Amino acid sequence: MADVKKVATRDSYGNALKELGAEKENLVVLDADLAGATKTGVFQKAFPDRHFDCGIAECNMIGVAAGLSTMGLVPFASTFAMFAAGRAFEQVRNTIGYPHLNVKIGATHGGISVGEDGASHQCCEDFALMRTIPGMTVLCPADDIEARAMVRAAYDMTGPVYMRFGRAATPVFHEDNFKFEIGKGEVLREGNDIAIIATGIMTPEAIDAGNALAEAGIQARVINMATIKPIDADLILKAAKECGKIITVEEHNIIGGLGEAVCGVVSENHPVPVKRIGVNDEFGHSGPAGELLKQFGLSAENIVKHARAMCGK
Repeated sequence: MADVKKVATRDSYGNALKELGAEKENLVVLDADLAGATKTGVFQKAFPDRHFDCGIAECNMIGVAAGLSTMGLVPFASTFAMFAAGRAFEQVRNTIGYPHLNVKIGATHGGISVGEDGASHQCCEDFALMRTIPGMTVLCPADDIEARAMVRAAYDMTGPVYMRFGRAATPVFHEDNFKFEIGKGEVLREGNDIAIIATGIMTPEAIDAGNALAEAGIQARVINMATIKPIDADLILKAAKECGKIITVEEHNIIGGLGEAVCGVVSENHPVPVKRIGVNDEFGHSGPAGELLKQFGLSAENIVKHARAMCGK
C-alpha cells in the first residue's frame, strides 16, 4: 500500500474536532500541555474560548472534563495514551466511569509506533485498562476517514468513550462515504480459509497479508474491528463458524486487548483455534517506529507466516 495517501490518525482527531466544533457549540476540548502533539491545537486556533490547557496534570484534567460534562457540555479530554489510560486511570474510573458521564477521551500516541519516545511512552496496555471499566466504549480507528467518522460517532452517543489515535502516518483505504457505527466491525476481504481480525494501524497490514495469502492459495477473510468494546460478537462468531481459524492483530499487549476479546466470544460460543499477534507481554524500547513494529512481529509478513502455518500451507 506504498502508493496510497498516508495520514496519522492523531491529525485526523484534530481535524475532526475542528469540523465538529463548527457545528456543535457545546463541544469543548481539554489538553494536558500537548496540543501540538495531540493536534488539538487545530481546534484551539479555531475556537480558543472552547479549548482549555490543563497543564501537565492529566488527573486533574479528567476531573475538569467530568465537571464540564455535568453542565451540558461535551468535553474531549486529550493527551497521550500512556497518561490518559495509565496515569489518570483512577480518575477515569471513579470520576467518569462510575457516574457514567458524557466525557470523551482522545488518547494519542498509543502503542509501539510511538518509536523513539521509548517504553515509558509506548502504551500497550490501554485497551485492557479501559475495557475493564463498566460502561466504557473503547475505539481504535484504522485510517484517517474512519478516525474522523469515529470522533463524530463518539460525540453523538451518550456516555464515556475512549479513543486511541496513532502517531505514525498510515494508509487511507476507506472511501469518503464510509459510515462508522460503534459496535460494528467490517469485512474488508472475503474468504473462508482463515479470518484475520485487526484493529488500528494493524488493519492495513492485515489487508496486505490477505493479498499475499491469496497468491499462496489461501483465502483470508480480513476484518477491521475498530470497536474493541462493545465487541461485534455476531461478526466474530460468523467468522469462527465459516473460517474455522482466527488470527487477531493489534498494536497492544496480547493480554487484555482485541485478541482476548475475540477469544472470550469464541470460547463461550463456538471454540476455534485463535492466534493472537501483538506485543507478547513485554515492554518496548526506543527505536524507529517501522523497525519496532517489524521487530515485535506487527507486520504483514508475520501475519502471513502464522496464517500459512495454521492452514498447513
